[in-house]
Amino acid sequence: MAIKDNLNNILEEIEEARKHSITNEEVKLITVTKTRTIEEIEEVINCGILDIGENKVQELKDKINLLNNSAINYHMIGNLQTNKVKYIYDKVYLIQSLDRLSLLKEINKKAKTDNIFVNCLVEVNIADEEQKGGVLYSQVEQFIEDCLDYENVKIKGLMTVAPNIDDEVFLRDCFRRMFKLKEKIERKNYNEVEMKYLSMGMSGDFKIAIEEGSNMVRIGTRIFGNRN
Repeated sequence: MAIKDNLNNILEEIEEARKHSITNEEVKLITVTKTRTIEEIEEVINCGILDIGENKVQELKDKINLLNNSAINYHMIGNLQTNKVKYIYDKVYLIQSLDRLSLLKEINKKAKTDNIFVNCLVEVNIADEEQKGGVLYSQVEQFIEDCLDYENVKIKGLMTVAPNIDDEVFLRDCFRRMFKLKEKIERKNYNEVEMKYLSMGMSGDFKIAIEEGSNMVRIGTRIFGNRN
């Protein structure tokens, strides 16, 4: 199937899942463009999807230059090394993978120098998987409080990458815990923290995520097909 057809199917599935969502919020689709060509990405943009997610800094840099389109919102969704912050901090709509103090400090330092604000999501390691990045679930509230000291970083919500498994009951529980955590942080009414986005759900599990309160999904394979 063509990218346009795949995209239309995804948008229909998102709307269908929203009917069963605990919030019925609008859901923002982030197109994950890892390893995809500029021609493929432009096809998505021509369909009106202007939020692009990238896992690697170098690929993100290259695509920003090649696409040369100021209407696009770029999202850094992969692990971000502290020494690579300088390449993207002022070019992205959201850094979705803020997960440690050293990264927080570096983003804040760069943003302060330029007198700008950088919007971030705190990445949560919802299933305590050793091989994954993300703040441990039990430590998220403390990490959010640490963020309050760095005024050029604006926390806009939470993100998680759920385990890559077929156990729907387990996945649903993960997403449910994320939603409850978002609500709990929201109730604390921190001046500088906004729980605007709950970014969870990918090609294999986005419908469950939406039903459990996600308002931002990150989808690549279902749009472009399997990577070569």
